Formats: sequence, structure tokens, C-alpha cells
Amino acid sequence: MTLSANWSYPTAIRFGAGRIAELAGACRRAGILRPLFVTDRGLAALAMTGEAIALLEAEGLAPGVFSEVQSNPTDRNLAAGLAAYRAGGHDGVVAFGGGSALDLGKLVAFMPGQTRPVWDFEDVDDWWRRADADAIAPVVAVPTTAGTGSEVGRASVLTNTESHVKKVIFHPEMLPKVVIADPVLTAAMPRPITVGTGMDALAHALEAYSSPFFHPMSEGIALEGMRLVKENLPRVAEAPDDIEARGKMLAAAMMGAVAFQKGLGAIHAISHPIGALYDTHHGMTNAVVMPYVLAANRPAIEEKMTRLAAFLGLAGGFDGVLGWILELRDRLGVPATLAAFGVDDARFAEMAEMAVADPTAGGNPVPVTAASAAALLRAAHDGTL
Repeated sequence: MTLSANWSYPTAIRFGAGRIAELAGACRRAGILRPLFVTDRGLAALAMTGEAIALLEAEGLAPGVFSEVQSNPTDRNLAAGLAAYRAGGHDGVVAFGGGSALDLGKLVAFMPGQTRPVWDFEDVDDWWRRADADAIAPVVAVPTTAGTGSEVGRASVLTNTESHVKKVIFHPEMLPKVVIADPVLTAAMPRPITVGTGMDALAHALEAYSSPFFHPMSEGIALEGMRLVKENLPRVAEAPDDIEARGKMLAAAMMGAVAFQKGLGAIHAISHPIGALYDTHHGMTNAVVMPYVLAANRPAIEEKMTRLAAFLGLAGGFDGVLGWILELRDRLGVPATLAAFGVDDARFAEMAEMAVADPTAGGNPVPVTAASAAALLRAAHDGTL
């Protein structure tokens, strides 16, 4: 037996319609009595957010609220969140929202007790060991979108406002202590967010499945996650109040995030620079570039795609999978090219170099070079498959 790997799986998840009622109890279980409620600007004004905060107050907890979280959160958002955390004397975080709020909430809980800058904890080698693990505050995560799966992740993505580069910050103790996965909360998502986050969940599972690293548990979870997306993403896009399908998409999102412990790849490596420079929606960017990366990886993944096609009930092996993704994008209204998505070709060389340096590039089944990344960007811009 020559195979060897390090594996880790997620946390306590309270899944089901109406489980938001358990929020205060989840906080107490995590040891949080004075939570900072971290959400984004849009969610802060919605009734369901006020209701969640009221649940905490009704149980005697003393929440503060921080909502200065933008799409593609930055180090400036983090600095403001840390100031609010310290000023309020908080002892933990309720991260409430989509991937941006969840990622920033986890970082707000991670950083108050650290003495080094956040960039010193990038997901490189074992840099996470630099952190004081005992100083990390607990997090209760409440996803309101079904995409990133950040609620079951041990990392957060943060944009450096000076370099305009997205960095992945990692520590095992960033994993939330409890997750409230209530599909009713996702029903208010506008259709473009439903589509973009759903395609993000698919990208996570697809890239994890395609990664050459050995992690059969994650590979199996990725397969079932893709099946759930195939059967339920069109349903929630067309019938927003289908709570059963919403729940299955929430499960698919968490499965994708668990699966990508096995690795991600060039979809994310290309998407991260685009998002950092053009502030595009991460999941929708993944959706735009997905088929072009799949086609470029074909020599290394054809056999795997044949197995995936059989599992999903698709004829034609690799071509069947590619055809399904193209059909799904068209059905959901995803732009077919970067040009149609509003991304020009002026900074391709810069983005190609950023893609090579992105930590997700290492999981791609075909090595990502500056030349191959530039070719992918050109193909995705022009629509050349």
C-alpha cells in the first residue's frame, strides 16, 4: 500500500426548513454569548435578517451587527469588521449570508487574537501554523445562498486592495462550530444569484472530481453533488419557492466545498484574477469559463468524464458532459463568453500570471502555465471550444 493522504471532514450541520429557529441555541453550544452578526449590505435590509437578530435577542444574547461586506470582500472590509468586533467586546461571530459574508465573518473571528498580518496565513505550505489557534473565536454559519459552501470550509478568500489579487486564507480552526442550513432562507435569492451560486457549487464538485490527487471520499461526494445540481438547479431557477429543491442545492453546495479538499483547478485559477480585477460575481465567472477549461483538460480527464456521464445518465462520455454544461448554461442564461460578460482582453497577460500563482492552479489535471492560462482566457473571451 503506497497511497498516503491527509483527510478532514466538516462540522455539525442543522439542516432543514425552519432550523433558523435554533440559531441562539447553536450560538450557546459554540460558546458565543455576544456575537457579532456579520452580513452583507443587501441582506442587512431584509426582514429575514432582522428576524434572525431578533431570535438572538429573545434568547438573551447580545448581538452587534456588521454589514460592510461587499461582493469579493477586501482587506478594508476585514479591518472595519475587526474594529467592530473589538469595539463591541464580542466573543464570536454569526456569519449570515452568501460566500462573501461567510468568508469575511470567518476572518473576523480568526484575526482579533493574531499578531501577524492576514496575508501571513495564506494557504501556502503550512503557513497556517503561524497562527495562534487558541485565539480564534468560534463561528456559527448561516448560508443564505447555495454555492460557495463556505459554511463547511476552513478557508476564506480575501482581495488585497493594493495588489488586486485574491488570496486564500486557511486555518483548520476557521471551520464553523455549527451550521444552520435552512433552505427557506435561500428562497429570496434573485434568479441571477441563484444561478451564479448554483454554478459555483457545480464548479467546486467538477474540479474536485477532475483533480488528480488521491481522495476517494471527496471524489464520491463530488459525484453526488453534481447529480444534485443537475436535477435541482434548473428547478430553483424556474420555481424559486421550491423548498425541496432549494434544500438539495444547499446540500450540493456543502458537498462541493467538502469535495474540494481534493483540489480545485483552472476554473478557479482563471476566475479569481477576473473577479479581483473586474469585480465580477465569482460563481457566474466560474460558469462562463467552465466549458473552456473542461475542453483544455480533456486529454487528462476523458476517462473520468466517461464515468461521470454514466453516473449522470448522459450519453456520449466526455462530449455528453460538455454538452450538458453548455445546455445548462444556455438554459440558465449564463453568458457564453467573457466578452459577453463584460470582460475585455486588455489585461490577459497580467491575469495569466495571476492564474499561475493562484493556489487553486495546483489541482488542475493539466499543468497551468502562463501560456496555457492566456490561451484559456482567449478561448473564453472569443468563444472557441
